[in-house]
Amino acid sequence: MGIAEETGGEDAPWGEVSPEAARRLLVAAVEAFAERGYHATTTRDIAGRAGMSPAALYIHYKTKEELLHRISRIGHDKALEILERAAGGEGTPTERLDDAVRSFVRWHAGRHMTARVVQYELEALGPEHRTEIVALRRQSDAAVRRILDEGVQAGEFEVPDVPGTAVAVLSLCIDVARWFKVDGRRTPDEVGALYADLVLRMVGARRTGPESWQQAPQK
Repeated sequence: MGIAEETGGEDAPWGEVSPEAARRLLVAAVEAFAERGYHATTTRDIAGRAGMSPAALYIHYKTKEELLHRISRIGHDKALEILERAAGGEGTPTERLDDAVRSFVRWHAGRHMTARVVQYELEALGPEHRTEIVALRRQSDAAVRRILDEGVQAGEFEVPDVPGTAVAVLSLCIDVARWFKVDGRRTPDEVGALYADLVLRMVGARRTGPESWQQAPQK
């Protein structure tokens, strides 16, 4: 299965990568890393998938790790953009959490192959690059915490442990990339809606109408 089979037409990945040869190599690397894992993939594998010679790869990327870093940076920037846009958007904390989870899950399902590499090959990065990506992940965590904190303050959520709940929400969403299949019974939009429902229940909100939520009764 190749990148072309990933669903979700908006926000097509890698458009910012140029020249075209560098983009082809990046796409080939995503496919190889997702199917074989970073350590089992060789630069020859990547170049072959891109229809290029192994020597051509080094014109654009000094090492295989540099390729992984480029993929990881673009993916984490996109993930952070999704969460910060929701956190800073209009609406109640409940509405913003719903939007954050729907959008984040939709990206991880629609770009499941890319997301699998972005989220599960962190340890293959060198120390400097890993530190850079971990900082981005902390910003993503902070965006979710912000929504949860504001929901607790507004009386919309029952969350005794905001940091732990933020980790749980992110982990739940990210795991979609591991199991999602294009030929499965749910679309990315449907998975996003399901997970938004689950997360809102997790934080103590309950549906009272087709699109409305309210705080669960105090016990």
